Amino acid sequence: MTSRPRNTSTQTSRRPSLPERAISRRLSALSTTDGVPAGTTAQELTEEIEEIKRYEDFTTIDWVQDAAKEQLRRRARRKHNAGLFELKGNLGWRQRLQDTYDAGQAWIVVTLVGAAIGLNAGFLNIVTEWLSDIKLGYCTTAFYLNENFCCWGDEKGCSEWHRWSSFWPFNYFLYFVFSIVFALASASLVKAFAPYAAGSGISEIKCIIAGFVMKGFLGFWTLLIKSICLPLAIASGLSVGKEGPSVHYAVCTGNVISKFFGKYKRNAAKTREILSACAAAGVAVAFGSPIGGVLFSLEEMSSHFPLKTMWRSYFCALVATAVLAAMNPFWTGQLVMFEVRYDRSWHFFEIIFFIFIGIFGGLYGAFVMKWNLRVQAFRKKYLTKYAVLEATLLAAGTAILCFPNMFLRIDMTESMEILFLECEAGRDYDGLCEAKNRWRMALSLAFATIMRTFLVIISYGCKVPAGIFVPSMAIGASFGRMVGILVQALHEAFPQARFFAACQPDVPCITPGTYAFLGAAAALSGIMHITVSVVVIMFELTGALTYILPTMIVVGVTKAVSDRFGKGGIADRMIWFNGFPFLDNKEEHTFGVPVSQVMTSEVTSLPSSGLNLKSVEQLLAQNKYQGFPVVEDRASRILLGYIGRTELRYAIDRTKKEGFVSSNAKCFFSQPASVALQTPSVAAPPVTFDAIEDASGQQSIDFSRFIDPTPLAVHPRLPLETVMELFKKMGPRVILVEYRGRLAGLVTVKDCLKYQFKVEAQETSTHDPALEVRQEKLWDLMNRAADWLADKVLSVSGGRIKLGGGRGSSLLESRVDDPRDQLSPILASSRHEILEGTEDMDPGVELQARG
Repeated sequence: MTSRPRNTSTQTSRRPSLPERAISRRLSALSTTDGVPAGTTAQELTEEIEEIKRYEDFTTIDWVQDAAKEQLRRRARRKHNAGLFELKGNLGWRQRLQDTYDAGQAWIVVTLVGAAIGLNAGFLNIVTEWLSDIKLGYCTTAFYLNENFCCWGDEKGCSEWHRWSSFWPFNYFLYFVFSIVFALASASLVKAFAPYAAGSGISEIKCIIAGFVMKGFLGFWTLLIKSICLPLAIASGLSVGKEGPSVHYAVCTGNVISKFFGKYKRNAAKTREILSACAAAGVAVAFGSPIGGVLFSLEEMSSHFPLKTMWRSYFCALVATAVLAAMNPFWTGQLVMFEVRYDRSWHFFEIIFFIFIGIFGGLYGAFVMKWNLRVQAFRKKYLTKYAVLEATLLAAGTAILCFPNMFLRIDMTESMEILFLECEAGRDYDGLCEAKNRWRMALSLAFATIMRTFLVIISYGCKVPAGIFVPSMAIGASFGRMVGILVQALHEAFPQARFFAACQPDVPCITPGTYAFLGAAAALSGIMHITVSVVVIMFELTGALTYILPTMIVVGVTKAVSDRFGKGGIADRMIWFNGFPFLDNKEEHTFGVPVSQVMTSEVTSLPSSGLNLKSVEQLLAQNKYQGFPVVEDRASRILLGYIGRTELRYAIDRTKKEGFVSSNAKCFFSQPASVALQTPSVAAPPVTFDAIEDASGQQSIDFSRFIDPTPLAVHPRLPLETVMELFKKMGPRVILVEYRGRLAGLVTVKDCLKYQFKVEAQETSTHDPALEVRQEKLWDLMNRAADWLADKVLSVSGGRIKLGGGRGSSLLESRVDDPRDQLSPILASSRHEILEGTEDMDPGVELQARG
């Protein structure tokens, strides 16, 4: 970082050191005004501006500025307490109680949030299981009971649970109808009330924790609709899971509850700690794995994870899982349906097959991510107006394809529960463990693996709450069970072979259920590119210490294979696809260029004097930047500071509100050094906010109180890698580039990302020019098929039923409500924009006022 020499006519004081700058940021200029105590005036103005900033959508949080504001609040509180000591000699019991409450707010919040997450998870588990079972039959004793509860205690058959009919085509038809109704209801509610409830939410939450603001994404309406529509989406049979959305509704819960506490309502850094803890609790209740949840938050979600955040994450996950265990939603003592216990060990010769499963996991992740992103691009380009119709048709197609297969027909969590079990555990699902059915089961599992993979590719990303954890685990489990069955058949065909010499006689040597378990771990690791947390989650699911080493081997092989096809899991790819401004702190780059090659040289700046109020307002209207450097004059470009767009807009509005100001009033953005911390008094005194009434009608306005006199600035020759580390570690919104005190340019996260993808595009060209042509042909084919179907229905019905157009299309043809549909992938070319918080978004992109 550079040292900025000041013009002696402007300011003679030394430049603060880096620690001082970290404390004095923008608010350092707000110390005193006409004798008013610093803490009071500065804090009031800061909180008013923060109240405005809370409603700014698609902007980034400046973590350096946020830390400075927190320092100001602490300083004001210390002065307040010091004043109490001087007046009374000691603190009263009310003040002591208030201080204790302030200190313990974090633990109160994580306790309340953890309990709420556990209650919500238990409710969703019960509702999801009942909705999934109702498609296949009903309980004669109590209609509201699912199959497990209805048949509780019946080991040999269940007379209380009835299929809808003994005529299987009728059951097929009802299965189809229920799937359509559930998907239609889920997509319609999401469209009407909370578009942000669609999808998984993990990629957006990663960006929010890193400092990106998405208004409404963590609001109450999103929480409510996500909780209602998630069971409907899963019960519809779509190849989506609840584990990703579990993280989303958990973080929504934390955001909603924390806003009732002043400490978190006004401080983004502390809210970030709560959101990280909530992400851990969401994974904990989804998998019954509190430690795995904490590690998942550390490994995947959080870009900033100090020790106190880890403790709070652990405590939040502990409370959530304890509440879920107390609810006991499955009446088995298990936290998740597919929890299993193994009492057998494994043999070293099986490592060969474990490696094969790990290779499958890596290939599966690469294949699904590549083709799912293509489907997402097609969906965003052509299907955004038909979100409800798309989800409904996907559910209909899934029901038609899945009902004939025994492993696709049932819920995916129930499928994993069956595939994980040992054959000697006393439960056999449709002859899965019988030797005579071995080849039929292997073929059925192979078909289930291929079909589920295809359905995941086309379903993940549709406008319903949709995760990819459980679908991927179900695919891995079906593949792993198939491999286990084949290895078991190989052993029984050659029991005396030296390869199987480690097997003991009269004891089952191969346990196909463990292969399913390892396949689930491989697929989950392959799609998310996570390692340590997967091993711990799978260990907590099984409780088997003996299978930690096989799990580590499988996950390690999966990670090695996955990295050959690109870094980053599906969440990171979705961040790229949506154009979110996110620098992954797990990535390391070596560009070998200075920041001057990446920075924006043509910068819109504000001179310290010479502009009138009308010119400043025109500048705000013509430019959408979120801040402006302040220079001594545009010729010399000597850097004096930086002012944010919100602060400047607030200052102008307050000036107009409190007194008459001419549009020709001169605007000053700096003060003489002799009165640097006081309101200036010159021949034509500027209008200050504390004396606005006395100065009404005067022709100058002082904006210097809102200037950050010590913005983060670097030398043009500083390596780009160092600048990127500053963005990752310190989190500023913008970094100015100065040379010998003069403004040379500025750099944002957007500039760094554009250069990064430009370099990567030169190394590996991924753009397929024929892809758009194929997409156009596919869309044309879909349109012709839809027109043909509409004509046939119109002809058969004698003109009474008309598909498309008319009043009936309003339900299925939705307007573009989801702001994410307006975003574009990050590419090296300039055709696509990267959201970075230095520009305003079109108001049409924002949601309604649903906090």
